[in-house]
Amino acid sequence: MKKHLLEITVFISGAVVMIFELAGSRILAPYLGTSLYVWTSIIGVILGSLSVGYWLGGKYADKNPSMKQLSIIIFFTGLCIGLTGMLKDPLLTIAIPLMRDHVSFFAILSSLILFAPASILSGLVSPYAVRLKIDSVGTSGKTVGNLYAISTIGSIAGTFFAGFFLIPTFGTSNIVFALAITMTVLSLLIYRHDFTAQKSTAVIAFLILIIIPTPLIKPYTSADIIDIDTQYNRLWLQEVTDEKTGKPILIMQTDSRGAQSGRFLDSKEPVFEYMKYYQLAEYFNPSFSKSLMLGGAAYTFPSYYLDHYPESTIDVVEIDPGMTEVAKKYFMLDDKNPRLHIIHQDARIFMNNAEEKYDVIFSDVFGSTNIPHQMTTLETAKKMSSILSDDGVALLNVISGIEGKRGMFLRAEIETFKQVFPQVYLLPVQHPNDGEIMQNVILVASKKTAPFSFKSDDEQIQKLLDTKWSKPIDNDMPILTDDFSPVEFYHQQAL
Repeated sequence: MKKHLLEITVFISGAVVMIFELAGSRILAPYLGTSLYVWTSIIGVILGSLSVGYWLGGKYADKNPSMKQLSIIIFFTGLCIGLTGMLKDPLLTIAIPLMRDHVSFFAILSSLILFAPASILSGLVSPYAVRLKIDSVGTSGKTVGNLYAISTIGSIAGTFFAGFFLIPTFGTSNIVFALAITMTVLSLLIYRHDFTAQKSTAVIAFLILIIIPTPLIKPYTSADIIDIDTQYNRLWLQEVTDEKTGKPILIMQTDSRGAQSGRFLDSKEPVFEYMKYYQLAEYFNPSFSKSLMLGGAAYTFPSYYLDHYPESTIDVVEIDPGMTEVAKKYFMLDDKNPRLHIIHQDARIFMNNAEEKYDVIFSDVFGSTNIPHQMTTLETAKKMSSILSDDGVALLNVISGIEGKRGMFLRAEIETFKQVFPQVYLLPVQHPNDGEIMQNVILVASKKTAPFSFKSDDEQIQKLLDTKWSKPIDNDMPILTDDFSPVEFYHQQAL
């Protein structure tokens, strides 16, 4: 082992960097989402920090390279990773009120504070290892190539290990602390000599500190919050009181901007107002019997649908199997119902290959911080139309304004769907007469050519129809396509 200690060191260091980067996306997701801006910030900051580390490592490795110095670098790398695990939630919680309208800025700033120190120190490892490994100038090229290849293989292994096993299996905090412990133990293996009682005490104290929760963390965590990592999301579940009814509800969040799903503890009635608008399927296509829902989340609407439309079936496409398991455990999902068919797949991929026809498509895939661009485009609208029956209708929940900068994305989406569907309408949910406010807006796209009267004998349906947006909508945005869909930019402008 001693003979190949440097190779083992760069392999582990390379793996730790990539696992740390992927875990970083889960650290920021509940507060800033998982948009392109967030991923750009994490990747950019970590690559920049590694570059600084490479430069510093090359500069100082030539002066006094030693296994002792390398051990110290790796120890402090573990220390910084451990501090990230301890400080992430307190810092991000404090910053929430400031970051809501400046996602890109705070994504960069948060990445710098949380990920740069450990990444810079990680960058020092490879140049130090190379300098210690080089025996002669004649073999320096081979040595450098071998060590950097091993480091890269470690990064690849760490990427697959994190993505396919660690993150779906363990919590983000557990992963970060495990990385800190790994680097600390590695530092001990590299340099076991001259380990005084004081140094041993410091190492033991650090390990205890990152294993046992500290008082600094406690104010920002709660026994009432269930924190779950799935293959695609970091979920927070919490029981709260509904402001309108005073009833207890269970909510699920994937970011700090609000709840993505919720259910009353004593019924399956929709908690969120926008879900009531899905009942408009009764108006736009009264004879519907087979429906498709894109984005299951906690399956609150599919559960309601099965109870209220006993003659109808519904297929639900949810990309995250972990989300389905959470819905079964906490949100009363009966996945054994023969009228419910669950497909775990990306919604766009499902539609690309779908052969069945549906009377209604319910879409709930657009979040407040994450808009999957592949679900916004002209090609998507065509796919929706192709799998709808002749009288079919699509009801899409969009979080957006309508006018001004806050409505850029929605106006682009309207123009896109108008290229495919003869009838396209908007129904703002919370503020029917205010187009400047970010809110839930139901986009209705119908294959029927005749306009709708927006009159119904059903009082509840009529109440929903009355929110129809009747003001002129500016035709000032380009059509979204698979080749051009800058939805993150539009969303940033809205914020």
